Amino acid sequence: MTDDLTTRRKRILFQARHRGTKEADLLIGRFVEAHLDGFSVAELDALEAVMAEQDLDLVAWIIGGVTPPEASNTPMLARIIAHHRAA
Repeated sequence: MTDDLTTRRKRILFQARHRGTKEADLLIGRFVEAHLDGFSVAELDALEAVMAEQDLDLVAWIIGGVTPPEASNTPMLARIIAHHRAA
């Protein structure tokens, strides 16, 4: 299980840093770099769900002050937004 979890974390980190837009790479990548090692399996699931959103939407929600739709407004997204507002 540990090897699977390590591989999963490495994959998530790579995906967070290589999203497709530089803004999303920086926003998601920095959050993941700061918190990934402490995430539980459930938190990794929640993070991957957020990362499945479109880059332009994520950037707008994180720095643009746009309120995400209810289905996307998860606790993990709130953590990402809070991380960047505190920085």
